[in-house]
Amino acid sequence: MSGRLHLGVDIGTSGVRAIVIDDARDVQGEAAMRFGADPKSPSTWLSALTDVLLTLSAEVDLSQTVSVAVDGTSGTMLAVGADGAPVAGPLMYDEAIGDAETLAALEARQCGHLAGMATGRAFHLARRAPHALIVHQADWLSGQFSGQFGISDDNNALKTGFDPQSRRWSGEVEALGLSAMLPQTVLEPGTPIGPAIGPLSKTFGLSADATVIAGTTDGCAAFLASGAGREGDGVTSLGSTLTLKLLSARRIEDRASGIYSHRLLGLWLAGGASNSGGRVLAQHFSTDEMEALSQGQSAAPPTDLDYYPLVAPGERFPVNDPQLQPRLEPRPDDDALFLKAMLEGLAQIEASGYRRLAELGAPPVSRIFTVGGGAANPLWTDIRAMALGVDLEQPISAEAAFGAALLARMGVS
Repeated sequence: MSGRLHLGVDIGTSGVRAIVIDDARDVQGEAAMRFGADPKSPSTWLSALTDVLLTLSAEVDLSQTVSVAVDGTSGTMLAVGADGAPVAGPLMYDEAIGDAETLAALEARQCGHLAGMATGRAFHLARRAPHALIVHQADWLSGQFSGQFGISDDNNALKTGFDPQSRRWSGEVEALGLSAMLPQTVLEPGTPIGPAIGPLSKTFGLSADATVIAGTTDGCAAFLASGAGREGDGVTSLGSTLTLKLLSARRIEDRASGIYSHRLLGLWLAGGASNSGGRVLAQHFSTDEMEALSQGQSAAPPTDLDYYPLVAPGERFPVNDPQLQPRLEPRPDDDALFLKAMLEGLAQIEASGYRRLAELGAPPVSRIFTVGGGAANPLWTDIRAMALGVDLEQPISAEAAFGAALLARMGVS
């Protein structure tokens, strides 16, 4: 194998995966490792990444790697010194602030609503380490390749309070006194950070001309990995919840419905998540039962049962109604028919979600790539095709690391 290689690294909630592609976007190597006993420890992240790179180095010649990009879990943060050494944290993406003094300080600044958000976590870390840099997980791991720890990307910085249009930190960040402690350089994903001269780059002998490229969040990387990339492209995730993402020329925001937009590929990636999804199916059927009940069923004719499957009352997207009740009645005696009706309800929620994004100014969805466990169910796929009326595409890859590798390639193209 000869020619340029591009390394993408995905730091997920449970482990690390790295993928190497060539200029033709073909995968040349891949390795993964789950975190050990302490998945919240930066040393665990770094150790797992080192082991993954060691495995990769036996598979591909990393000296041909000319670019590297990292994606991380959105909202996971830590405090580091100027040399990148962790001094406080991390606080994970799903951690709310429980410290009474920090909560009181947030309230005193009229920012109590930030306690469960990335900005609140940054404030808590700043109080614990007032002279440190506050960085995102992906920033810190990118720094292991670049040697620079005060640089972030638009996507990871968004939920911490960075506005990718004005290119400034928000007024809330200013009010909390965080602006000098957060990354001073925030770049668009896919743009160069600088030469790969950090410790990992040296240890694994990346090309002397290698460049570290601004990365993204794990969610945005997974979107890129699917093959989506033009306005009107959507990605539906059929996991425990139903999540939609759609590329738009316009920035789409609706805080009440949890809709926000990331800057990506020169466009805006609008997204929303329903409280419905695979969890409600799992309440009634096992995976094996769903597979058996789906076999031999046809999407047509529809059941016309008009379900709205929810685990509990309350919905955010596509309708914002905290009191919305689950609708799973009448229940047929036939389990196969009951499952089909739930899948129809989920497909209608998905179609309504894309319509809602269009109502807010996004383009009509033109094609949809599907990821998540539900993508393997052919009955659900047929029902969705009827409800959505657009082409359903097979994703190129389901791995966020592939999306990070594409960003790495983009940065040196």
